[in-house]
Amino acid sequence: MNNKARLFFVLITVLILAAVLPSCKSNGRSAPIPVSDNSNACAAPAQSPDAVPRLQRDGRWLVDHYNRVVISHGVNLVWKLTPYFPPNSLDGFTAADADWLVEHGFNTARIGTLWIGVSPDAPGQIDQSYLTAWDRVVQLLAERGIWILFDFHQDMLGELYQGEGVPEWGIPSGLTTTVLGSPALGFPFNYFTPQVSEAFDNLWAEQGQICQGFSAAWQAVASKWGEQKYSMGYDLLNEPWAGLEWASCIVPELGCPASDREIQPFFEQAISAIRGVDSKNMVWIEPQLLAGGTGTPTGFTPIAGESQLGYSVHNYCPLTAFLQAADLGLPIPDLLPDTCEDFEAKVFEQARITSERIGAVELVTEFGASDDPVLLNRVANLADSHLTGWQYWAYKNWNDPTTQSQESGAQGLFTDDRDLSTAKRDKLKELERGYPQATAGIPLELSFNTISADFHYRYQIRPANADTEIYLPKLHYPNGYKIEVSGATVISAANASLLILQNNSCEGEVDVTVSKLP
Repeated sequence: MNNKARLFFVLITVLILAAVLPSCKSNGRSAPIPVSDNSNACAAPAQSPDAVPRLQRDGRWLVDHYNRVVISHGVNLVWKLTPYFPPNSLDGFTAADADWLVEHGFNTARIGTLWIGVSPDAPGQIDQSYLTAWDRVVQLLAERGIWILFDFHQDMLGELYQGEGVPEWGIPSGLTTTVLGSPALGFPFNYFTPQVSEAFDNLWAEQGQICQGFSAAWQAVASKWGEQKYSMGYDLLNEPWAGLEWASCIVPELGCPASDREIQPFFEQAISAIRGVDSKNMVWIEPQLLAGGTGTPTGFTPIAGESQLGYSVHNYCPLTAFLQAADLGLPIPDLLPDTCEDFEAKVFEQARITSERIGAVELVTEFGASDDPVLLNRVANLADSHLTGWQYWAYKNWNDPTTQSQESGAQGLFTDDRDLSTAKRDKLKELERGYPQATAGIPLELSFNTISADFHYRYQIRPANADTEIYLPKLHYPNGYKIEVSGATVISAANASLLILQNNSCEGEVDVTVSKLP
């Protein structure tokens, strides 16, 4: 696709978005430490000694096996090219990578166990060797206490549409593809073509072998890792597309709730299959793609009998995403940051509304794909203010064929995937933040200033079987830090990267502020 054609398509898309979207605004993790003195802390009901560490939903919160609220700051690990898992090499994922994540305060990872890898050839046929290949990475993460989210990642379905993730047998045939052939506008623009949109409509309507094969593939994943330590469950399908009605999905305050109601039965069949072998781990559903970035209403409804439901949302400003993906070298207009701030806030607001409606806990499982520190700071600060966790896209570039950052290398944390010493410092200053990894209480207020390194956290005490752990990066506190705390006692060593607080009583609030030493 030449630049003139790409420019024309992008300008048309941006004009459509501008016409319907709101105007700009004017204005080192260690193993958990059990409670050391129950006379000074509330203990939660005892669990069986062989309880598997896993994240569970408790109201709007993720909680660990110690009954502490966990906030996620993580990364995406998705190898989109064959063989659809990262090699055990410097440019892939090794023990050194897992150590790096812990050292820099990342406590979760969303890993791309792709549908095409799990079941490449036919419905119900499972490639166990693929699961084994990913298990190497799973164990590296679990051994370090990093929570793992399994993800059936896709973009534009599969290679037929210049995408990846869905096996050939899982892509429904369509009249428009037969007549027009496969589109060649690239990512993400093929989504807007009738060929890809019709294929998604046919996927949601399909109730036969494809739907059953999708469910069987997820059941195989759940059978493999249902008792896996440090699991946070199953993200059923990355960025589902609404189909031919996509244009209505970006209408402010309206969206296209009917699309989510078309997608939900497809998800529910997979959930039923998972529950046949795993009744404990969480399952996560995602809204149609255009809800990410625009914050339009969604149409998901509660799922009968499902108490461990997660709501996986992405937060990409659509205007900057299109311009960045077009790779035209055009300057980003000055108005976009303010416009994007409005969009990004709406995504958080709608995530909370949807989660309350369906009985789920929300998590931003993707944002970023950019070297822009202003963008990263904006979204991360919004996450703090909404007490919501996130997983940055992406840990490494890994020759990603379907990313808005194109071939710029902007999405990864390193200038060279093979060399961990090439971490992008300006990006790390925004992503490696002070935050509570696990709280013996209910979060009430959280903020971190990446310029001053001022940290503030307040929470309501509640029963737990381990103490509160707050990550404080040496990147922001090179000479140490000063603590002011009420309602709890510091029991960690001075200037430790993991600040440990023991609650002083069984009720009330804990308030902690941290400032860096000169």
